[in-house]
Amino acid sequence: MNPAYEGMTARIQRRLWWLVMAMALLVALPVQARTPAKQAPVTTKTVLVMGDSLSAGYGIAVQQGWVSLLGQRLKATNPGWKVVNASVSGETTAGGLSRLPRELSRVKPAVVVIELGANDGLRGLPVRDMQANLDRMTKLSKASGAKVLLLGMRMPPNLGRAYTEGFANAYTGVARGNGASLVPFFLEPIVMQRAAFQRDNLHPTAPVQGKLLDHVWPALRPLMK
Repeated sequence: MNPAYEGMTARIQRRLWWLVMAMALLVALPVQARTPAKQAPVTTKTVLVMGDSLSAGYGIAVQQGWVSLLGQRLKATNPGWKVVNASVSGETTAGGLSRLPRELSRVKPAVVVIELGANDGLRGLPVRDMQANLDRMTKLSKASGAKVLLLGMRMPPNLGRAYTEGFANAYTGVARGNGASLVPFFLEPIVMQRAAFQRDNLHPTAPVQGKLLDHVWPALRPLMK
């Protein structure tokens, strides 16, 4: 075969090879451009509820309680937020204080809601001890970087004026002393409605849990900004 012809054939083959490679790159580039960039993972913030039977959903299905309803609302109104319910029926402020460090370490909440004190009052425990426990819980929560919302309680008048007034003022004192938010009386929207309570006249029924959430929401929502 003519050497000149062989050389021309080799050059043509090389050019065809480069042309094929260029076309392959051009085809691949649009596919790469259409590939969506990976989105950064969404950071989830947590509301930790430390409460007693009023928040644990005593006597009703768990999903009917105001804390569970809060979780549903957060999904709709505050994406990236969730609620962890660490409430225990029968809990006192002393019990809540003993559990709080472990929950703060486990959950690492951005907001802590403290709904405790009712069982202290029903057992006639000293108001000064209850206030000291609430104060310590608030300080520990804030030291962890969380904002705090206190849900206050009231005691019936049969315990005496000095006790009931001191009991109510304990929440106000803790909130003011620590720069925490406060709902003065958690059960205020339903307290005068006998039908809003179960047979024990202490625990709210399922139908009024939404009212309790609506009562807490105006104080809680600003803390999630």
